[in-house]
Amino acid sequence: MHQTKFFFVFFSFFLFSVFLYSQNSMVQKTDSAGIYKLTDVVISATKTNSSTLELANSISIIDSVEISNRNAFILYDLLKNEYGLSFTSQGGPGTLSNVYLRGGSPSYTHVLVDGVEMNLTSDPNGVYDFAALPTDNIERVEILRGPQSILYGSDALAGVINIITTKGSGSPRFSLSTEGGSYNTFKTTAGLSGILGKLNYSINLGRIKSDGFSAASEKYGNIEKDGFQNDNISTALGYRFSENVKTNFYFRFLKSKADYDQSGIYGDDPTYKFNQEELSLRGEAVFNLLNNVWDQKVGASFIRNIRKYKYDETINNFSASTSFYDGRKIKLDWQNNFSIIDNNLISLGVDFEIDETVSEFNSSSAFGDFISLFPKSDSKTFGIYLQDQVNIGRDFFASIGVRFDNHDKFGSSFTYRIAPAYIIWQTGTKFKATIGTGFKAPSLFYLYDPAFGNSDLKPEKSFGWDSGIEQFFWNEGSSFGVTYFENDYKDLFGFDNNYKTININKAETKGVEVYSTIKPFFGLDAKLNYTYTNAKDKSEGLAEEDRKLIRRPEHKIGGYLSYNFSEKTNANVEVICVDKRDDLDFSTFPSTRIQLDPYVLLNVAAHYKLFDFLRFNLRIENLLDSDYEEVFGYGTAGLSVYGGINITLD
Repeated sequence: MHQTKFFFVFFSFFLFSVFLYSQNSMVQKTDSAGIYKLTDVVISATKTNSSTLELANSISIIDSVEISNRNAFILYDLLKNEYGLSFTSQGGPGTLSNVYLRGGSPSYTHVLVDGVEMNLTSDPNGVYDFAALPTDNIERVEILRGPQSILYGSDALAGVINIITTKGSGSPRFSLSTEGGSYNTFKTTAGLSGILGKLNYSINLGRIKSDGFSAASEKYGNIEKDGFQNDNISTALGYRFSENVKTNFYFRFLKSKADYDQSGIYGDDPTYKFNQEELSLRGEAVFNLLNNVWDQKVGASFIRNIRKYKYDETINNFSASTSFYDGRKIKLDWQNNFSIIDNNLISLGVDFEIDETVSEFNSSSAFGDFISLFPKSDSKTFGIYLQDQVNIGRDFFASIGVRFDNHDKFGSSFTYRIAPAYIIWQTGTKFKATIGTGFKAPSLFYLYDPAFGNSDLKPEKSFGWDSGIEQFFWNEGSSFGVTYFENDYKDLFGFDNNYKTININKAETKGVEVYSTIKPFFGLDAKLNYTYTNAKDKSEGLAEEDRKLIRRPEHKIGGYLSYNFSEKTNANVEVICVDKRDDLDFSTFPSTRIQLDPYVLLNVAAHYKLFDFLRFNLRIENLLDSDYEEVFGYGTAGLSVYGGINITLD
């Protein structure tokens, strides 16, 4: 019954899209030089500026216009609508928030902000938590699906999310915004950007604060509110020494604190506190040599993340705990792009990475005291990659790449990727396919933890392929596409009878992504997508009913319609339909498998410019006041209303 509803909603939108598209379906080249209309330029797919028209990759973009129109506080909320992506949050603002690309583990998504790798070195799984990343100063987001280790190394087994912040442009501009609403939530940001001679600059300060709601779901009797506060600063500076030499520098710092609850349906814990500080830096220099024949980029990145957790004795479990995690990553990278032959671009790159972490965990309970000290440990990885992009007859495009990594603990890893695409210009049809491999290095925790570590671990591995067709319409960027994908994961980390980490598990994900974009159509922008995902645990010894990977819906629909009533007024609506999912009830021992109900989220947003410098914003989340869970036992927001103003002075 639920599947029937999902398909009905999706195909209703699909038929509407086909009706609009039937007006004209010719895609054209603009001239013999091969500059195409219908072009979005992305960086993440090839680490070079590439037109989406020429790429076989399954890639989507959240651009600055959409980010501005949707008025969201946290980037996590913008990602929920993207195809091939599911999501979970363990409570309200500031609580652990993960995304799953094509059914893969959250730790299999490689996350970048301005070229800085954000996956947590101090986390056992190397996952990135999206809870504390605000939308402040973000220019665009690129979501790249499928194994991408040939360019990005470890962690990119399922895909890459590349976040790019705003660069200064034009005359100096000062902006100030303030918003507030449900759960006593307030957000304030201030920014300054522009160009001064050869220097471009963008600086942004922000704070989000909320009283929140109970992280442990209120429907089980949990009533204590769990608040959140995030203070952040981000800076992007660029200096152009000449037409052929420029430098960029990025700085980001955030400090956040959040109230957590214990796992399980009766998890209220007013003493459970989480504090985090994160600093990231990146500097890079770009050189254009030999009259555009040779481009170089030399970069250095640093990130440090410190997390502290604490809870005191509670009525529920009579236990107390404190923990501390300090992780850092230093990375050096050098990429060379050679345009020696027409319609051929060769990229050769090397990178060197040092990961380092230290942690401490203390707990006391009726069963006694427990202390786990993780001494300062590190690992080093050297990688080299080669990629070739070819363009034959302006109809056939392909990229092929290989990579070799050497890790000072587990040894070497070899990955590859092939991605061809063919366009029939007369009909505006593109056929595409990709095939590739990925790997994930064992974390320092899994290598060296005194209780669970195993220094003989090998990397987790993935093999993935996809194949699809895209149909383009008009000349402005409207399209419709279908992609089938499969991913096989092996040598995944599990535990032996002594709880020592070993390479033992396997998993498989496969499915279909259907997506449609209209932009623009008489002031209307629209995105519609449907994802079917079959994600299973293929490890030995499991009963069939336990093979479905938890928290991945088989069916998911996303829709977004934005309409400009005038240059001053915009309104948009977002719908997200999530099918039933399996989860685990950790309030029982052993944990039991349960099923979460499907749900529909309806969000609307609008803004009105009273003057060129003054804009009023409105956002309503969960307009239907749906009662749902993303993770069993954890709460979600009900009907919520937020409003505020933006002031911009040039």
